[in-house]
Amino acid sequence: MICKCLSLSISYAATIGGLTTIIGTSTSLIFLEHFKNRYPDAEVVNFGTWFVFSLPITVIVLFLTWVWLHWLFLGCNFRETCSLSKKKKTRQEELSERRIQEEYEKLGKMSYQEKVTVVFFILMTLLWFTREPGFVPGWESLFEKKGFRTDATVSVFLGFLLFLIPSKKPQFTCFGKEESGKDFRPMLTWQEFQKHMPWEIVVLVGGGYALAAGCKTSGLSTWIGRQMECLSSLPSWAVSLLACILVSAVTEFVSNPATITIFLPILCSLSEALHINPLYTLIPVTMCISFAVMLPVGNPPNAIVYNYGHCQIKDMVKAGLGVNIIGVGIIMVAINTWGISLFQLNTFPDWAMVHNSTQHL
Repeated sequence: MICKCLSLSISYAATIGGLTTIIGTSTSLIFLEHFKNRYPDAEVVNFGTWFVFSLPITVIVLFLTWVWLHWLFLGCNFRETCSLSKKKKTRQEELSERRIQEEYEKLGKMSYQEKVTVVFFILMTLLWFTREPGFVPGWESLFEKKGFRTDATVSVFLGFLLFLIPSKKPQFTCFGKEESGKDFRPMLTWQEFQKHMPWEIVVLVGGGYALAAGCKTSGLSTWIGRQMECLSSLPSWAVSLLACILVSAVTEFVSNPATITIFLPILCSLSEALHINPLYTLIPVTMCISFAVMLPVGNPPNAIVYNYGHCQIKDMVKAGLGVNIIGVGIIMVAINTWGISLFQLNTFPDWAMVHNSTQHL
């Protein structure tokens, strides 16, 4: 039971932690790019606003997920688990601590490559936060034309530098020349980039943009939105909740990028037809799609845990159902509380008044 609990905890923590930033999951990246292409005048979603909105969600969901898994696999002895009083350790606990300490010592000191990676990660995060913080002008204001400096600009620029920085710490002689100049090898090579780059997601995202453009140009998205005008009698939070439940069920059997690619243009047209702020449905749906944790095919962490061998499908369904309910519930509470003031969701913005080109034919 402990193996099951720990294995699923790692999987769920990886999924929940990815919600914190806009670049943490592929679904949030797809949402951001589609949103900017459809509503180029909207300047309400960026790295900072997403972080402020999602950080409380991840903290609350992570805590409630721990409570749920502890109750499901280890029982209700929370007092014993959280007790700080010193107890005599069993032989098994002493052996476990010794094994963990040995594995930690094998890691050794931080290498040059690890230090460079940490510096780049911190620099990238700072540039993301300071590009357009909102309460003060960011470094983007130093350039004349707007729209050409995005979060992707920072990623591409720092990624390009990895092709230039050597993978070994340069050793210079007293004459100022490097000793091993012929053995230069960069931190990242093109072969490694090609091997680890998820090209299938790039093709899928590109196909999704083409599908969204086709739906908009042909009028299909507008037609679908009009067919759903019967939902106008429902309050906005009910429409958002129904959309979250729908995508949460679909994404258990379909990949997350494919699910969000299909539903984004439909939900945009639905929001426009019902005169609801598109972010009221798009943000919760984007986050709920990541909670595909009931089956091994839901997301890569689930597949890795299932292949590890300790968890059966019935264990993942029972645990994942509770996590799914927790996630959807907390996201709906968040979008209807601090999300309203953060993204101005109580009004239908001017940038959302997009008309389909076929309406003028």
